[in-house]
Amino acid sequence: MTDMPEDKKAVKIRNRRVHMANERTFLAWMRTSIGIMAFGFVVEKFALFVKQIAYFLQRSVPPEAGKAVQGAVEAIPPPPGYSSVFGIVLVGFGALMGLLSFIRYKKVERQIDEDTYQPSLLLDIMLALSVLAIGVLLVIYLIHSM
Repeated sequence: MTDMPEDKKAVKIRNRRVHMANERTFLAWMRTSIGIMAFGFVVEKFALFVKQIAYFLQRSVPPEAGKAVQGAVEAIPPPPGYSSVFGIVLVGFGALMGLLSFIRYKKVERQIDEDTYQPSLLLDIMLALSVLAIGVLLVIYLIHSM
């Protein structure tokens, strides 16, 4: 059989729906963290794509074409952008959010079993502030790149 006492087994059965809701919440947090990591990956790879296109376009112009125009300046490689750093930060943030969501899931699971559930605002506040910071940084980046 099981080594779980009858009391704990009865509590688990009684709180089955609450545990399932906790698991759905955990899975929603995991989907969010995967989405943030995917977005960070796309941002970082897009920066690499832009650098490669700039290099290709620079190489495809024959040197004689630049000399034919009076006062032409050689093409300069694009300055390093912040999108690579921003993409890496997003991937790291998504991974951290996945870890924190697992910790929260296990904590809430224990609190449900002990009937001592207290909502924690730490992860919610951290997510809201992070989304706000990401939005502000994106607006600054987009204004700067105009």
